[in-house]
Amino acid sequence: MESTHNSKLTANEVSQLWSGYMNSSMSKCLFTYFLKTTEDSEIRSIVQHGLELADTHLQKLIKIFQKDQFPVPYGFTVEQDVNPSAPRLFSDNFILYFVYNMGAIAFNFYSVSKTLAVRSDIDTYFSECVSELKEFDTMAKNLLLSKGLYIRSPYLNPSKEAHFVKSQQFMSGWFGDKRPLTAIEISHIFINLQRNALGRATMIGFSQVSQSKEVGQYILRGKDIAYKHSEVFSSILKENDLPAPMTWEPGITDSQIPPFSDKLMMFMTTALVALSIGFYGTSMATSTRKDISIDYVRLSAEVADFAKDGANIMIKNDWLEEPPLSEDRDKLAKK
Repeated sequence: MESTHNSKLTANEVSQLWSGYMNSSMSKCLFTYFLKTTEDSEIRSIVQHGLELADTHLQKLIKIFQKDQFPVPYGFTVEQDVNPSAPRLFSDNFILYFVYNMGAIAFNFYSVSKTLAVRSDIDTYFSECVSELKEFDTMAKNLLLSKGLYIRSPYLNPSKEAHFVKSQQFMSGWFGDKRPLTAIEISHIFINLQRNALGRATMIGFSQVSQSKEVGQYILRGKDIAYKHSEVFSSILKENDLPAPMTWEPGITDSQIPPFSDKLMMFMTTALVALSIGFYGTSMATSTRKDISIDYVRLSAEVADFAKDGANIMIKNDWLEEPPLSEDRDKLAKK
């Protein structure tokens, strides 16, 4: 039974609810366009389901914000951020893979949000989101598998027995012989390579349709960074005689008519950059070979610099929506 002596929203809850609204409003715009251009009936079904989830989440979040007297975030709207007459920019297969990855990111977000929620109604909301995204992840993954599009990570042959590390040499990697990659290191390298390959393809599409020259140049820079990072991760796998996943450039058409506003594309680009920094941090912490850890540090610094420049562009164009703030006590005291 929930205690009633302090039922206000915590900072953790406000943070996740606000971020959830921003992401769901963006997702609704993306899914609306994808639904219009997707031809494959099975993929359309997945996109339709994603659109319904995004719309349902927005309605529930609005009620929570209004109940607790927090302003509803502006976010994104189909009316202002989607061009319904824009021709196809992405292939059906690309859309399916893109949507699957969006669902995986959302699943992770809601799982974390569930652990941070304290108030019973907020805990219930995020629990429902986790359940919904778990089902969505399974649906999208199964469809990728049935179409032969799911990209599996490398296979490992089982060892005959468990082993313990006997020397500090296990953590080296700069000089001399490098030990084989651990399964944990392979997993993170493979996933980061996939994310960068998908991000690069997305940036190619966005760069073709951006309306602002400044935004277009920024997104092209993001494409180049994603390509460079993909090459770094791919080379590590190849050095260990492991396969690198395919890229998705063939999934982009030659359309130059923007389906989305520059504001939405910049938000999504900077959001993906922020996620990359977090993913790289986790990957670095779980990689015991020093040369790989250093790679993550170096790549994270480049991504952080890119993120800063993106934030400046969004501030300049009045696109960067401010998250809820704590009270400025000094300012209140002066009044």
